[in-house]
Amino acid sequence: MSVTAAQGFRASGVTAGLKPSGKPDVALVVNDGPDHHAAAVFTSNRVCAAPVTWSKQVVSDGRVDAVVLNSGGANAITGGQGFLDTHRTAELVAEVTGLSAGDVVVCSTGLIGELLPMPKLSAGIQVAAQKLTADGGAAAAEAIITTDTHAKTSVVQGDGWVVGGMAKGAGMLAPALATMLVVITTDAVVDDEVLDGVLRSATHVTFDRIDSDGCQSTNDTVLLMASGASGVRPTTDALATAVTQCCADLARQLIGDAEGAAHDIAIEVRTAASEADALEVARAIARNNLFKCAIFGRDPNWGRVLAAVGTTKAAFVPEQLAVSMNGVQVCRDGGVGDDRSLVDLSGREVHLAVDLNAGAETVTVWTNDLTHDYVHENSAYST
Repeated sequence: MSVTAAQGFRASGVTAGLKPSGKPDVALVVNDGPDHHAAAVFTSNRVCAAPVTWSKQVVSDGRVDAVVLNSGGANAITGGQGFLDTHRTAELVAEVTGLSAGDVVVCSTGLIGELLPMPKLSAGIQVAAQKLTADGGAAAAEAIITTDTHAKTSVVQGDGWVVGGMAKGAGMLAPALATMLVVITTDAVVDDEVLDGVLRSATHVTFDRIDSDGCQSTNDTVLLMASGASGVRPTTDALATAVTQCCADLARQLIGDAEGAAHDIAIEVRTAASEADALEVARAIARNNLFKCAIFGRDPNWGRVLAAVGTTKAAFVPEQLAVSMNGVQVCRDGGVGDDRSLVDLSGREVHLAVDLNAGAETVTVWTNDLTHDYVHENSAYST
């Protein structure tokens, strides 16, 4: 049920004709309350889309009544007209729902640099409002995907309350955040200040730790809304655990559906001097195209791993480094370890462990291999 698994939410997903494929492309999620608390995290890309600029203003007071999302067009780098179209989109939702435009978050995804066909979007919003239901979460999740091969949803059950979520994203997946739209709902009773802390701590260890191709989007939005409809107020720790679990599930699904990927790679950097060091090393490996190509070719070329590690400023002694691939320690004490031919890379998941032997911090970042299909899909994206 995705975002409507939690009480107090209605959703819909419809076809407005924004996508040439004729697939669903407009989603609407409405919070019926009694609470309307919300928090959000957005892309850190300085070239951000008009919907991001608008939605930052909307969530600044901690209240969101609805979110409208469209695929089939990013409305990014579209100048003043793009912002006016975003504003008008919020007004259209307000007109058909009886809400205030200032409490409507707007999200868009698709091709950058083209204005949205507003007549089609306007008609789609009207239909979406008419089709809002308490079990419309699945339809909404379908309507937000672009190059995804399937919808991504997650539900986490609390003690008398629920967290539900939906996400889209299959390329341009890089930290802070990824190229994704995510909506998470809960019927727990919680203040907006608590929501903000919970969401930021959750994204820090989930969405900020997936890195498919090192490319950062202009439209990334993760929105968390609370209706309070369950009447249950969980502890902050309990809510944080559930939201983090939901985010981790969705993040893992994003990597699992990354454009053209044949392997999902968990890069675990252990015994680092600091979390920052571990993250720097993990991201350097995740963005190393030689390493990613090697995994695609099922070649356990661990030399490419150490070459990436060496580009960082992390604390380590080269002679103390160790690397394991799917349980085989191919590098030991900065030199040759077990026979690399023992490494089996035939499965979908690959586990890479790098020991810096410089401290006690451990971080895991997920990435994927670099394939022919990824190059083909992204070479033809706008055509």
